[in-house]
Amino acid sequence: MDVVVVESPAKAKTINKYLGRNYKVLASFGHVRDLPAKDGSVRPDEDFAMSWSVDGASAKRLADIANAVKDADGLILATDPDREGEAISWHVLEVLRAKRALKDKPVSRVVFNAITKQSVLDAMANPRQIDAPLVDAYLARRALDYLVGFTLSPVLWRKLPGARSAGRVQSVALRLVCDREAEIERFVREEYWNIAAVLGTPRKDSFEARLTAYEGKKLQKLDIKNKEQADGIKAMLEGASFRALSVEAKPTRRNPAPPFTTSTLQQAASSRLGFSANRTMQVAQRLYEGMDIGGETAGLITYMRTDGVQMAPEAISAARAAIGKEFGDKYLPEKPRYYTTKAKNAQEAHEAIRPTDFFRTPASVRQYLDADQARLYELVWKRAIASQMNAAEIERTTVEIEAVNGARTAGLRAVGSVIRFDGFIAAYTDQKEEDSEDEDNRRLPEIREGEQLAREAIQATQHTTEPPPRYSEASLIKKLEELGIGRPSTYAATLKTLEDREYVAIDKRRLIPQAKGRLVTAFLESFFEKYVEYDFTASLEEKLDEISDGKLAWKDVLRDFWKDFSASVDDIKELRVSDVLDALNEELAPLVFPAREDGSDPRACPKCGSGQLSLKLGKYGAFVGCSNYPECGYTRQLGENGNGEADAGGLENGTRVLGKDPYTEEEITLRTGRFGPYVQRGDGKEAKRSSLPKGWSAASVDHKKALALLALPRDVGKHPETGKMISAGLGRYGPFVLHDGTYANVESIEDVFSIGLNRAVTVLAEKQSKGRGARGGGTPAALKELGDHPDGGGKVTVRDGRYGPYVNFGKVNATLPKGKDPQSVTMEEALALIAEREAKGGGAKKPARKAAAKKTTTAKKTAGTKKTPAKKTAAKKE
Repeated sequence: MDVVVVESPAKAKTINKYLGRNYKVLASFGHVRDLPAKDGSVRPDEDFAMSWSVDGASAKRLADIANAVKDADGLILATDPDREGEAISWHVLEVLRAKRALKDKPVSRVVFNAITKQSVLDAMANPRQIDAPLVDAYLARRALDYLVGFTLSPVLWRKLPGARSAGRVQSVALRLVCDREAEIERFVREEYWNIAAVLGTPRKDSFEARLTAYEGKKLQKLDIKNKEQADGIKAMLEGASFRALSVEAKPTRRNPAPPFTTSTLQQAASSRLGFSANRTMQVAQRLYEGMDIGGETAGLITYMRTDGVQMAPEAISAARAAIGKEFGDKYLPEKPRYYTTKAKNAQEAHEAIRPTDFFRTPASVRQYLDADQARLYELVWKRAIASQMNAAEIERTTVEIEAVNGARTAGLRAVGSVIRFDGFIAAYTDQKEEDSEDEDNRRLPEIREGEQLAREAIQATQHTTEPPPRYSEASLIKKLEELGIGRPSTYAATLKTLEDREYVAIDKRRLIPQAKGRLVTAFLESFFEKYVEYDFTASLEEKLDEISDGKLAWKDVLRDFWKDFSASVDDIKELRVSDVLDALNEELAPLVFPAREDGSDPRACPKCGSGQLSLKLGKYGAFVGCSNYPECGYTRQLGENGNGEADAGGLENGTRVLGKDPYTEEEITLRTGRFGPYVQRGDGKEAKRSSLPKGWSAASVDHKKALALLALPRDVGKHPETGKMISAGLGRYGPFVLHDGTYANVESIEDVFSIGLNRAVTVLAEKQSKGRGARGGGTPAALKELGDHPDGGGKVTVRDGRYGPYVNFGKVNATLPKGKDPQSVTMEEALALIAEREAKGGGAKKPARKAAAKKTTTAKKTAGTKKTPAKKTAAKKE
């Protein structure tokens, strides 16, 4: 019997079925070792020696693998077919050698590009050894990321309090987002006008033509700058006669795009399905690992972390057969299509993302998949099958038109396209092509050269130039790929890190740099410019690729990098915080000190008049304050969404008087502080304050709204069953109603002020019906059941509690990460969260828990027994 090690428990179960009794398949649950999160895990002074640690959950998995190997004939390492998978196999092998579990037993490496029986058996028949250069590239990348993070982050913490950390690739990605925001802020709009004529043919068909020349001069986009010019040209055209000078029809062919790579899949899923990069990879992982399709477990797509654009020969043959069946022979080209990758040194799995079986059409498997899985599978299937279809044949017609009004002339052009044969478009078109509304995609009526055209209408429309759009996840991934920064398998994690650190926010799928993110970028650009340069980061990626190709020694690359980087860090350590702030005041001046309408000095303190505004650093990050502190206490938030100007709403000297409380006669004021605008009644430490709810701007707050906020919580009425008061208020987790210890959220802050007794009782009843009653009440109903824990002990479920969704196993509750969709949680992710919670001593939070734990500890000490290790589970890779 041979032991086979894979990464995922779901995959292990499927592969075990394919291989049979002569194999035992075990899961590593992702990475089994990592660098400890402490200084000294990578030691440049010891030729970059690295210390690896194994957490409790991984130790148990490795012990299981070691025990199995001792009784086995050999070991087969079958982790994922990419850099990280190669590294996991290397780690497992290193640990087993240290445990002396292998002795002289044979060790081989196989990779499964798809989880189907044929793919698995073919891979098992073609074993190899661990790819040493690929492991070296992993070690170099891991060491670089560690050295940058653990060397640069402490500098950030000391010089820029409130900043979280800085990563090698994340910092460059953040700079792209911040640079785009700065470009938008600098953008100056220009007015321009477009003029078009609606013309009719002798056959009474209408079409539109755009002005391209006037009085013998070709017009560019911005040449008609104002209404006066536009009206003059319009008047000339309204008195002109029109004639078709030429009609030219050119046939063109549009070829299909190659099948998806990791980055193009993320881009398409974002633009077409609205998926984040992280969500795309989660869904793709499930499709790859295997689904139950009518009693058969099989992977539906090939491995989803790849730079490659080519499909295997057998897959091309299968795609061509499916095209003939699904679309007909006219859609099938004479010869297969072959694609080449643009990546300089693609080291991920080399085959593109494709269906494992082209005859599993989206319609045939939809019943076995959830909505997101079905949509992503359909996207992969259509793109892959389209890549082997005939080109689309399109006829592009251009009509040049002359307008004559006395001695004055103008030129107009009408352009349109007609699809003569749809070809691959029958299966798949790019989103940008589907959404395009330009004139090239219009269909023109029959127009003959030399014929007169009737004037139906002349239209002059005003426009302004638009700034470049903020990056979306898809466009940022595309840009990173173009620059050669990072690798496809890292993009989802990079974007998630930026959001988790609150360096960027995502609004309507656009990435908006937050004040904290712009400060970090400005700091790095001011003092570590080289290390956030696009070319430098891309050249470092090229070196990592050369390591994986066996052309460079990994420690040589680290030595070259560390020599300059450590010197830069040593220099910055000597700087005082005041020096840093002076540099940031200069670098971020348009953001921090926006120009004032009256033309006065934007850095002059509006409260005392004599002080100068400057960036200040507090426990919770940066804010704007007066140089005359503490005599002048003026502060201003740096600005939500990084716009550099707090929403002061017309506050004079940081305070606006709204009126008086009709009962206490105390003054009601609207103020702004480092944490944003708030309302206050009275003065001194006892003054009542209330921050503005989400969605309220300071400018919109008046006396009535302020009184309503300060009156919270308000009594709604007595509950008809208990006789106890129901109240409504605004808390940390949003607006709520409260009755006898039971909280229930309401939809908006307006509901807090208007909700009546009947509605409040209904909301509370709905909350209780879902199992979320008073504190210490029943267990909430499961949102999703994931199945039995692999170590036994009961089911693993996803539930929704007062503080948000969480994973439950027995008495262990583990909160889901911020923004995580409860329905997307996999068993692997759940086990990792449970293990992390157990490692922290987490279980059911009950008042008697501490006392019980104390008694247990005392009893164990008395008996001389050792504490039983808690069950843990390895964290999922990526």
